[in-house]
Amino acid sequence: MNTVTVRNVEIGAGMPKICVPIVGENRESILEQARTIKTLPADLVEWRVDYLNNVSSLSLLTVLTFLSELRNELGDTPLLFTFRTKREGGEKSISPQAYEELYKAILMSGLVDLIDVELFLDRETVSRLIQTAHENGVPVIVSNHDFKKTPPKEELLDRLETMQDLGADILKIAVMPESTEDLLTLLAATEDGCRYLKQPIVSMSMGGKGVLSRVAGESFGSAITFGTAGAASAPGQLPAEELKEILEALHKE
Repeated sequence: MNTVTVRNVEIGAGMPKICVPIVGENRESILEQARTIKTLPADLVEWRVDYLNNVSSLSLLTVLTFLSELRNELGDTPLLFTFRTKREGGEKSISPQAYEELYKAILMSGLVDLIDVELFLDRETVSRLIQTAHENGVPVIVSNHDFKKTPPKEELLDRLETMQDLGADILKIAVMPESTEDLLTLLAATEDGCRYLKQPIVSMSMGGKGVLSRVAGESFGSAITFGTAGAASAPGQLPAEELKEILEALHKE
């Protein structure tokens, strides 16, 4: 399987990398959370820009200014940029045109190390954003989130394969379990995907029933896990320090 290296972090090798989301609603809270994260065992930071107050009415220049300040605060820690749409569990809706304009401006800025693009945007938009990202040397996570259920294993594998076929550098899928069987379905799909897909996989089963999936990535093949520095960006996330201790305890020499 390929790995993806951003700054000093190799994704897809060794222990799952810990990504901590920033979910600030304004400039001050964004920078405050960034300073807190610098004290934690975070390998990556994700800026969830959909949490930003009135983001749809802010100018691109304002968003880029916030991003520049965040980049300076984080130093060499890799930064993932994500606008999670409301239909996939995010805080806000956005038009396809505004989504694409935002991402293209971010990619041209040179300030981010990774972007997250949702699989179920229209296919042309996804393809254009992946192409623009690669032209600017930025790897792409293509993602899908299902907050209602866990699809069958075959459907999960089909989505992961579609992400790879589109040119994604990292394949991410998150689902909601209703039972232990659903958790096992997600873990089995991850393990199977690692056998024949070429790109690193990031998978998680959300909520309390799915916590095991957030710590067992090294055994089943998930390359990134998400921890918190206070507020969570998805149900079931563990505090980053606690997550690090568990991952180290489970680490296979």
